[in-house]
Amino acid sequence: RLFVKEQYDIVHTHSSKAGIIGRLAATSAGVPVVVHTIHGQAFHPYESWWRNRIYIAAERFAARRCDRIFAVAAAMVSQCVDSNVDGYEKYRTIYSGMELEPFANTVPDPELARRLGLRPGSIVVGKIARLFELKGYDFLLQAAPKIIAAAPDMQFLIVGDGDLRPALEAEVGRLGMTEHFVFAGLVAPAEIPQYTALMDLLVHLSLREGLPRSVVQAQAAGKPVVGFDLDGTPEIIQDGKTGFLCPAENVDAVADGVVRLLKDADLRQRLGAAGQERARQWDWRAMVDAIETEYTQLLAAKQSSPTP
Repeated sequence: RLFVKEQYDIVHTHSSKAGIIGRLAATSAGVPVVVHTIHGQAFHPYESWWRNRIYIAAERFAARRCDRIFAVAAAMVSQCVDSNVDGYEKYRTIYSGMELEPFANTVPDPELARRLGLRPGSIVVGKIARLFELKGYDFLLQAAPKIIAAAPDMQFLIVGDGDLRPALEAEVGRLGMTEHFVFAGLVAPAEIPQYTALMDLLVHLSLREGLPRSVVQAQAAGKPVVGFDLDGTPEIIQDGKTGFLCPAENVDAVADGVVRLLKDADLRQRLGAAGQERARQWDWRAMVDAIETEYTQLLAAKQSSPTP
């Protein structure tokens, strides 16, 4: 009813559930141009087969009811096409745009470090993610003993909260690593640059991610990143140039990459500087320009085509 009343020229939906309902409603209301953005797939290898079948069928249904689908990473496009959601011609890759200046310009705050319990002179490995399944905290804890043994003066800074926190803190204690872990809890988005500034490098070990914003933001702050080679992560990290890509679930590769960076300050600086340069392509202005161009072209095509 809202679409019929307001007579919108374009409706742009986001996320799976809202995307399916919104595209159906917009098409039914006769909205001239309907577009959708994929931020992450509802279907993925770690979901049950029958749920994946339902999700893919629903996405296929919705794809037929829009003019264009944007994906925040090229990997998302390939996953949809490989699952026969729709053909390549329906998709455009438009990377998520972010405000990068706060990450590039924020310097470490010694008082914040003190309040968190970060020791002066310690090398800090950060992870920014909710404390939930598929975010890779199990792999981090498996890699941690090897990392700590190689660099006893290091600390992990965990930014995020969630259901797994009590279990993770208990496991850290059981393994005798409490002094090496700082759980910062939930942090407001506007404060994330202050926490990223305290890190010397970031690890990103999620098994399901569209385009990981924390990786882009860490690179914008000049921090090298160690991450799994899946989804949109390899579109951000250039292996050996801005960080290290590891095979998914390969704990030894993660530990080796982190240790290599911990032991070589010059390497951290070099990869961090290259990452900071690369991160510029995720500036929010580039995303806005790309979407505006698509809007203009799609609307012009509809207006110039004969009414059936």
